[in-house]
Amino acid sequence: MDEVETLFHEKFHNREELIQKARQFYAAKGYGLSIRDSKKDKYVVLCCDRGGKYRNRGKISIDNRKKITCTRLINCPFELQAKLVGGEFWRLEINNNNHNHDPSEDMSGHPSSRCLTKEEIKDIEKMSLAGIQPRQIISSLRQKNPNLQAVARTIYNLKSKIQKESLGNRSLIQALFEELEQGGFTFTYVKDDRGHLTHVFFAHPRSIMLAKRYSTVFVMDCTYKTNKYGMPLLDIIGMTSLNKSFYAAFVLLRSEKEEDYVWDLKNFSSMLGLNCQPQVIVTDRELALISAINI
Repeated sequence: MDEVETLFHEKFHNREELIQKARQFYAAKGYGLSIRDSKKDKYVVLCCDRGGKYRNRGKISIDNRKKITCTRLINCPFELQAKLVGGEFWRLEINNNNHNHDPSEDMSGHPSSRCLTKEEIKDIEKMSLAGIQPRQIISSLRQKNPNLQAVARTIYNLKSKIQKESLGNRSLIQALFEELEQGGFTFTYVKDDRGHLTHVFFAHPRSIMLAKRYSTVFVMDCTYKTNKYGMPLLDIIGMTSLNKSFYAAFVLLRSEKEEDYVWDLKNFSSMLGLNCQPQVIVTDRELALISAINI
């Protein structure tokens, strides 16, 4: 029995296992598979990912298009069908075994080849929570699976999907404040007349304890990166007696103006208390911050 016959005689425990095996099998031959139709616990129809025709749902003419693109779909007739047999196992059948195009030498251009397994998705969730960058996540996954076709954009898309699911019906700000409360953070914030968030000061209980114990020197610096709303993040970093640094607090600011830093310094001073005020504050020649310190 050759490998093709083996695939179509195999009994699969579930739908996901069948789809994964079929995609792996045909990807090795240079073809991608996509789901054309399915019904839970009954059947699933797999077709070549170049099957079907482009549908102009918006009825937009070529002359009125903002961007001229081409379609990958060339109405390839290849089709497989899988059914749940007796409620016990899944089995694969061929409806049409013909392709109207040559196999691909590089499968990275096929969306189906970039699909991730449940185990890989769990690994990505864990690494994302640990703050690992998408490129490093890809490198880690490829150590386990050298044939992985996923790219950095795959990771970004998955992270976005996970974030939306975790938010539920909450706004980003609601989720942020709930996370801070659950983590025991001390925080305060300011909104403008339109209800838009302009400033957020937050610090972890352990950071507050360390800041009060080692309150002599602090480094204040805005990172060069901003969030999606253009708000710079001010890091306040302390130093222990053993020359070990620690994060004392974080501040999201509307801008890097003197009035913004004044608000930050007042909250930081209040957090430390009268008997723990810093003697030295180190900056990177941020003139607005220096002016705020001197007030």
